[in-house]
Amino acid sequence: MAKLKILHYGHPLLREKAFELKGVGRRERELIQAMAETMYAARGIGLAATQVGVLERLFLVDVDQEDDDPATRRLQVFINPEIVWESEEDAPFEEGCLSIPGVNGEVFRPQRIKVVARDENFEPFELEADELLARVIQHENDHLNGILFVDRLALLHRSKVAGQLSKIKEATLEEIAALKGVEYPLEV
Repeated sequence: MAKLKILHYGHPLLREKAFELKGVGRRERELIQAMAETMYAARGIGLAATQVGVLERLFLVDVDQEDDDPATRRLQVFINPEIVWESEEDAPFEEGCLSIPGVNGEVFRPQRIKVVARDENFEPFELEADELLARVIQHENDHLNGILFVDRLALLHRSKVAGQLSKIKEATLEEIAALKGVEYPLEV
C-alpha cells in the first residue's frame, strides 16, 4: 500500500465516528504500514485512520522521532482505544493537525491519562501517559469520534482562525466536487 492522502478540514469523513476493529489481518497491517509512511512523510507525530478516509478505530503515534532518522522512530499503534482515566489538572498546549494545515491553537487537555487499547497484533495493553504523549493520544482519539482540535479552541481564538478554516474548507469542498464531476459552489 502506498502513501495515503490526508483528508483536510471540511471533508465530511473527518466528522464521522469510527467503527471498532474486530481483528487484525493483512489488510489492517497494510493500512498501518501505509499510515506510518504517510505520517512520517508529512512530519506528523500522530495520525488517525479517519484522517485518511478509513472509519476504523485506529491511530498511530510517535512522539520520539528526531529529524527523519528512522533509528529514532518508536511507532505506537492504538486499535479500539479507550481513555479510561484522565487527571483533573488540565494544561494548555499549542496544537496543530495534519488535516488542518497552517492552523495552530492553544488547547487545554488533561495532563495525564490512562488508555486501554490493542496493538498491531491485536494484543490488549494499558498505558499511562503524560506530557506530549498524553496530548497526542487525546488528539488522535478525538479524531476517531469526529472531533477536531479546533472544536476545543476558546471562542476568541476560534474566531481568529475562522478565515483560515473557511479557506481550507472551501478548497476541500471544491476538490470533492471536482472528483464528483460537479462545479462548486453548487448553483441553486
